[in-house]
Amino acid sequence: MQMNTQPKPSTPSTDVFTVAGKVYRSRLLIGTGKYKDLNETRRAVEASGAEIVTVAIRRTNIGQRKDEPNLLEVLPPGQYTILPNTAGCYNADEAVRTCRLARELLDDHRLVKLEVLGDERTLYPNVTETLKATEILIKEDFQVMVYTSDDPLIAKRLEELGCVAVMPLGAPIGSGLGIRNPYNILSIVENAGVPILVDAGVGTASDAAIAMELGCDGVLMNTAVAHAKNPVLMAAAMKKAVQAGREAYLAGRIPRKRFASASSPLEGLFF
Repeated sequence: MQMNTQPKPSTPSTDVFTVAGKVYRSRLLIGTGKYKDLNETRRAVEASGAEIVTVAIRRTNIGQRKDEPNLLEVLPPGQYTILPNTAGCYNADEAVRTCRLARELLDDHRLVKLEVLGDERTLYPNVTETLKATEILIKEDFQVMVYTSDDPLIAKRLEELGCVAVMPLGAPIGSGLGIRNPYNILSIVENAGVPILVDAGVGTASDAAIAMELGCDGVLMNTAVAHAKNPVLMAAAMKKAVQAGREAYLAGRIPRKRFASASSPLEGLFF
């Protein structure tokens, strides 16, 4: 797999990235679903070092059901950026309604992760409905981070519509297949004017590192951590992988060569 050989200029050790005007140190975003309980959710998020946590509004209680445990009690908004997402929505109308509900529940919170799915089997993004929902949400002053396919043209179109971040899939949601089309991701990164974060398909730490080595600004994951045999340990591994991948990208990898190249050159030897 050919990596990008033209990394962006390196930054100090305080390397950060910005989404919707807010600065973050952690480039790992983590989901809050699929854990066995809220305690495990909290422990995994803490181990990941993530500052942005995604919440599926249609599946997770953040106050809309008063008689159930509230996720915000273990992941308080004062400590984390809560990123409501529209998981489980299959058309633009459902997604827009879900974002409006999130804004109401979170006191006019406008940063959302938009995902509109095509079908239950593949969970592949419905690009047509995603574009439609994006236009509506942008007009209503939402700050949209958008899940989409790895099509570079669609990614650019979503940026042009006003999305604050574009999140192409690495592979289908929950598949754990890793980055299936690295050249597409690379094309998206090279032509982007907003943060690009791989969303979906990560299975293990090496997948996260590859995403970062391609030049992505971050990685979002849920299943890879929540369904690991030890979610808390996997969260810690993902934190290290994202950091290592980012540093490798900034350092600039050596070019691939067909033949060997001696690490100690022969020039100048006396024998």
